[in-house]
Amino acid sequence: VQLVESGGGLVQPGGSLRLSCAASGNIFDPNTMGWYRQAPGKQREVVATMTNGGRTNYADSMKGRFTISRDNAKNTVYLQMSSLKPEDTAVYFCNYLSFGVNYWGKGTRVTVSS
Repeated sequence: VQLVESGGGLVQPGGSLRLSCAASGNIFDPNTMGWYRQAPGKQREVVATMTNGGRTNYADSMKGRFTISRDNAKNTVYLQMSSLKPEDTAVYFCNYLSFGVNYWGKGTRVTVSS
């Protein structure tokens, strides 16, 4: 499975960004796609995940600000981020999980700064 992220960039505090991740290759059912992030000097942490059945999971600090969605027909997952804060600055990684096997994208950098 190959994952290609897009949509990162520089945004001012309070702004919004939408990340996209397209999966290709052997896509199995069921699966979970999601987003993780890693800030400088910190461990990678979960942001949000979504099963192909529509079940979502969010990190507490992202609830209400971030929304995950997916288009199963396109094998694409999205992350709509709003009310961004400087502490949201990180590399955001797309993840695909199916039958216990994880795949990762290369990451897209999000910088929140004025």
